[in-house]
Amino acid sequence: MSTSQSTPTSTDGPKTRPPGLLRRCLKMPIGVQSIIAVGLGALIGSLAPSAGEQMKILGEVFLNLVQVVVLPLVFPLIVLGIARMESVKKVGRIAGKAILYFEIVTTVILLIAVGLAKFTGIGKGAPVQEADAKDLDGMSQGIDFHELVLHAVPKNIFAAFGEGNLLGAIVFALLVGVAMAAIGEKSEPFASVLESVASVMFKVVGYVIRVAPLGVLGFISYDVAHYGFGNLRSLLGFIAVVYAGLAIVVGVLFPLIAAIYRIRYVELLKSIAGLAGIAFVTRSSESVLAPLMGKLEAFGLSRSTTSFVVPLGYSFNTDGSVLYQAAALVFLANAYGADTSLPALLLMVGVLVILSKGMAGVASASIVVLIAAGNSVGLPAEGIALLLGVDFIVDMARTGVNVIGNSLAAAVVDSSEKRRETKRGGRETPGIPAEADAPALQKEPAQ
Repeated sequence: MSTSQSTPTSTDGPKTRPPGLLRRCLKMPIGVQSIIAVGLGALIGSLAPSAGEQMKILGEVFLNLVQVVVLPLVFPLIVLGIARMESVKKVGRIAGKAILYFEIVTTVILLIAVGLAKFTGIGKGAPVQEADAKDLDGMSQGIDFHELVLHAVPKNIFAAFGEGNLLGAIVFALLVGVAMAAIGEKSEPFASVLESVASVMFKVVGYVIRVAPLGVLGFISYDVAHYGFGNLRSLLGFIAVVYAGLAIVVGVLFPLIAAIYRIRYVELLKSIAGLAGIAFVTRSSESVLAPLMGKLEAFGLSRSTTSFVVPLGYSFNTDGSVLYQAAALVFLANAYGADTSLPALLLMVGVLVILSKGMAGVASASIVVLIAAGNSVGLPAEGIALLLGVDFIVDMARTGVNVIGNSLAAAVVDSSEKRRETKRGGRETPGIPAEADAPALQKEPAQ
């Protein structure tokens, strides 16, 4: 009897022991951990700049961990998504809808940015003479469309994977997916292998995201230590206009688009808020590409649409970046006293509509496009160098908006496809064809 009574007391002891501080911190949501990391990083960068610059390696290691998983995950998802589509015609339809959406929305955002920058008159009296063009060494080559096409169609897919060529991987995955759909059942063994690869990579992504706060700590420590806040006073107007424009896009334009397509925009924001925050701090939308597709699928979007539209949007739908570029061009035009009439502003918009396509989802890629656009409209590179001092501040916001914009784009295309299927099903007579198709459509999600 005594032994039976002593057993519960011995097992109850560990349960009542309070968890340690480290364990409690690890159990916090990733978003809370990242916010704490931001505060610690700013403190380290301010009080110990030399140590803050050295901590950049934490952020670089985190980005490397993410980028090493991106292509091994994106490739099988795109292939499987296309292979499971009803026909090659559907692939072309989704691609056409996505690209048309990208063009319309980015053009509207460019007009918003140019109008806002023109109205506020940012850049007048800016100290452009203090800029140093040497800061742009290695970045002024601009956008080479010949190279862009060759990257999209690589001659060696293994080299493309090694270089992290996302656009080339998308094109190759498109070809493989179409081929698998064409040969039908013979592709099932290969599809099973790709399913296993995707599942393993999703698990790896889960491990990597757990160390995201360390990456946040490293990047914030470095940014505060390296850039400081010296140029903030002269460029506060530019920063304010960019953030105001991004707020209009996220708070007005995106909800309007979501309402038209009956998308639960607030719920969508809640589901991806943590990933948008990570992209905000790391200044790289690629750092959340893999988990973003999983979040959107959990939100209710089909995997075939998400795995195709989101990676495509990383090259052709950089909503936050194009707004920054438009505001920056107007800023520089005002600073140098260049023409800012309506025809000149429309020319800027036209140039950016073309140059912004194919932009990589990496930190400060907007600067490269901005240099090319500035050269096209006759603005010197020295002024662009002035913006580098605050680029990390606006880069965080525009990267976060890029993630939100691509998520909404995938939701819009998916909603359009579901509406089409609903109308198509309504036109069909309720009989043998609908019943025959039902098992085939339900089989894939079960697998």
